[in-house]
Amino acid sequence: MSLFPSLENFEPTRQTLHLYAQAMGVVPRTHATPHSKWWHISLRVVPHGLQTTTMSLPDGGRLWLEMDLQHHTLKVQTAAGGTQAISLQEGATGTEMGDWVLTAVAQHGLQGEYARAKFENDQPRDYDPAEAEKFLTAVTHVHRIFNDHRNQLTGNIGPIQLWPHNFDLSMEWFGTRTVTYEEHGQLQESPSQLNLGFYPGQPIYFYSNPFPFAGEQLLDKELPAGARWHTEGWQGTMLPYSELLDDNKAETRLRHFARRVYELALPTLLA
Repeated sequence: MSLFPSLENFEPTRQTLHLYAQAMGVVPRTHATPHSKWWHISLRVVPHGLQTTTMSLPDGGRLWLEMDLQHHTLKVQTAAGGTQAISLQEGATGTEMGDWVLTAVAQHGLQGEYARAKFENDQPRDYDPAEAEKFLTAVTHVHRIFNDHRNQLTGNIGPIQLWPHNFDLSMEWFGTRTVTYEEHGQLQESPSQLNLGFYPGQPIYFYSNPFPFAGEQLLDKELPAGARWHTEGWQGTMLPYSELLDDNKAETRLRHFARRVYELALPTLLA
């Protein structure tokens, strides 16, 4: 039996979780120790769901937020044991959820300028607990498989993190090649890199994308069954989630996909 449950009815709940994740993300964006690659705003997979980094409080304590997908609550927690929670099943709009979050953290002394545009949305929200639990099952298995793959790599490797702005889970491996590119009219330098990710939207898929993308060296290379090269809009590889449903070799296939793309891309990412 496949490790991955069907998520064909997850999209309405995903849109709600995506908006709530952005409401959570504005807090570390303002209060967490900044990271040059924005890792401070991402969420991490924990046994009950998704959690922010911890943040320092004015009184010397620590605070974090957690989206609990087993008990279906969004919680503000402190190291001292304090917890404030709101039910995910109440159907709060993005604006209402963001206001609740900012009010809750303000009670612990955290106040500032927040990126409210990230969560402000007054449309009614749908939340199906069963679909949220299926997603938690899927993302937990994906995280474990990604972590096993990560542990096999050497060099500079980022954490496995869920990004609030796209609601995708990913990790990055950094190569030794330096890439020069233009951004906002200025030349920038960055190390080459290869990501590995899981996007649970529509369509649902796994991806692994090298930067820079050496299409002339990669596009003729064979990928594992079900996976394909993707060059429309973004460049890299795609393995549809549907390929792994009802497959008792799903875990092996995902591991093979991650390893194969790494092996193919590696020569293009080294100095």
